[in-house]
Amino acid sequence: MRNFQNTNEFRRYRADVNSFGVVTIHRRNPYTIALWSVAFPGFGHLLLEKYLRGMSLVLWEVFINQQTHLNLAMVYSFTGQIEAAKAVLDIRLLYLYIPIYLFAIWDSHRTAVELNKLYILADGENAPFNSFTINPVGVNYLEKRNPLIATLWALTIPSMGQLYLNRIILAFFTLTWTVIFVYYSHFLEGIHYLIIGNVEKSKQVLEAQWLLYIPSYYFFTVYEAYTNTVENNKLFEKEQRRYLETHYQSSHFKIIKGQKVK
Repeated sequence: MRNFQNTNEFRRYRADVNSFGVVTIHRRNPYTIALWSVAFPGFGHLLLEKYLRGMSLVLWEVFINQQTHLNLAMVYSFTGQIEAAKAVLDIRLLYLYIPIYLFAIWDSHRTAVELNKLYILADGENAPFNSFTINPVGVNYLEKRNPLIATLWALTIPSMGQLYLNRIILAFFTLTWTVIFVYYSHFLEGIHYLIIGNVEKSKQVLEAQWLLYIPSYYFFTVYEAYTNTVENNKLFEKEQRRYLETHYQSSHFKIIKGQKVK
């Protein structure tokens, strides 16, 4: 059950609240989106809520990176071991990586620009949308949440910020990859040895090929949780404003600039 059913009387809608989260169109900086695609192909599309395309690109990135040992080669090149980087790099699939990588950057930027145009049109139409849904899967509703709390939860374990926002699909996706990256990189094992002062053992157990995924993935989940909390709060305020104007404000009420309203 929803507190508003889409009648398709309007051409564009700003948001949809469903059991798996809140899907919304809002302004985004196309260059910021493109830079997240540079950091990790697929991240830009996930920020645009193009989930199927974004998840496909993330899967492709991990697959092709593992096959070519690209992360490991990057680590060797960063430390000046150029010959070791050449030796470990598998070039059989390397040239397949480049066009998909560039496509992810270009397409995320292009999509962000187009969605910004759609946002302007949808905002002008001011179409109503549901703010509450309940069904056997669960309950979800628009509410104001604290961006700082979302950020703090995201800083603990990637996906906690998304769960706080009830973004179930993205939370499950990010938690799954977090477990994979942490397990195969031996990240927590390395932290354990570092805490007890065994630095050499800590360096030995770490797997650089898997470890290099973690920084971009970690900070992406933090950024995504924070920005979506802010945007959901704006959406909540807009829905409240529209409801009050529709139900409690006279259609003849006008604010005239420069004059005191009695």
